[in-house]
Amino acid sequence: MRDQFGIKPKVNTYSYWTPYPPAYDLIPLPNRYKVPDFTKFSRQDDTSIMEHVNRFIIQCEEAANKDELRVHLFSSSLSGSAFTWFISLTPNSIITWADLEKQFHKYFFSGVHEKKLTDLVRLRQRNDESVESFVQRLWDVKNKCYSLVLDDRQLADLAYQGLLPHIKDKYASQEFESLSHLVQRISDQDIKAFEPRKAWNKKVSFADEATSLVSDKELVIGLADWVKNKKPMSCPFDHKEPEKFAFDIFHKSR
Repeated sequence: MRDQFGIKPKVNTYSYWTPYPPAYDLIPLPNRYKVPDFTKFSRQDDTSIMEHVNRFIIQCEEAANKDELRVHLFSSSLSGSAFTWFISLTPNSIITWADLEKQFHKYFFSGVHEKKLTDLVRLRQRNDESVESFVQRLWDVKNKCYSLVLDDRQLADLAYQGLLPHIKDKYASQEFESLSHLVQRISDQDIKAFEPRKAWNKKVSFADEATSLVSDKELVIGLADWVKNKKPMSCPFDHKEPEKFAFDIFHKSR
């Protein structure tokens, strides 16, 4: 066509853009860093999105220390429909790693078992539970908060708020940078188990302060229910013997 009519045929071109700033592609990798052969996520198997994200960060090694490199390398861990989703994102819609993680979870997670911030706030350490076990339980719930982004200090503060009252009182002046820092500072050997004082009447039940919050109104109602079927008791210190007289009080003087 070009030789016959002098017209240059039109060549089909396909534009490709990244959802993150182009400058991220120019950031140098760590010295002697070799891009790993990432485990691919395609949405075709039973791999959960949390499992994939955590594995990706581990495989990144030192490159994971920079948000920009995480974002830049993440597409290398996708294939099939997952990669198609990534390249179809709006340009410059991903600035931070938190942005990418949120978008990834939002698109691929069904949300049936997703936890929320309120689930973390409700967590309380049990009386027979060590600090380390409680923190692990909180971390497990956090891993199911797929749309929630918290930094290390915020997580540590949530964990501290859920500790038993006597532990919180002892470490009230402390500041914790992370969950691991909190566990290291609060050694279980330094904390004696909390034992409520026993009342003289064994039938009295104590509410678990770590697991229940009772209003004054509920406390009054509960106390009323408890005493409803009880027999009245007389005070032993207020009992008086009937008075006796040595003369006849009914005798009239004449």
